[in-house]
Amino acid sequence: MLKNHHYQDLVEAGCDEAGRGCLAGSVYAAAVILPPGYRNCELDDSKKLTPGKRYALRETIEHDALAWAVGIVTPEEIDRINILNASFLAMHRALDQLKVRPEAVIVDGNRFTPYRKLPFATIVKGDGKYLSIAAASILAKTYRDDYMCSLAEEYPQYDWQKNMGYPTKKHRQAIREYGITPYHRKSYNLLGDTQLSFDF
Repeated sequence: MLKNHHYQDLVEAGCDEAGRGCLAGSVYAAAVILPPGYRNCELDDSKKLTPGKRYALRETIEHDALAWAVGIVTPEEIDRINILNASFLAMHRALDQLKVRPEAVIVDGNRFTPYRKLPFATIVKGDGKYLSIAAASILAKTYRDDYMCSLAEEYPQYDWQKNMGYPTKKHRQAIREYGITPYHRKSYNLLGDTQLSFDF
């Protein structure tokens, strides 16, 4: 069972992101506030769960959470401010949308930019340690997967419905063959060898 909270007696939001290492698509982040004393032995790091389990748990999280929200940062914004800052911005956008105001924030990873001067803790592999971060990882992952599958209908040759924008061999081969789309992150090394520059 993952831990219920990090801060004692504070309304705590857990945050995580999805899509940071992708070549295409927006980065998504989620923020989740769970009830005090909440327990769910099925919640875990989204990467350890099957797609079916993730989507089932998404429904549970949205039903049980005191508040939840998803924040999005576009490929254009990623290229402008870099992916690390974009990940933080996506988390801030998710926190902005919470219907319950958090008094503290816990984040998966080892870096974060302060949010409204609230106390925060960065926790390496936090999505496998704290329920709210695990819940955020599931929401960020499933909502981003939905988005990438919708983009795959428009650009089927990139295999996004399977790779979700990550740098697979098939994805990079499609870039070589068809070029890039408006959803590709132009600041990235898209072919995995030489840095490309694009002027649109």
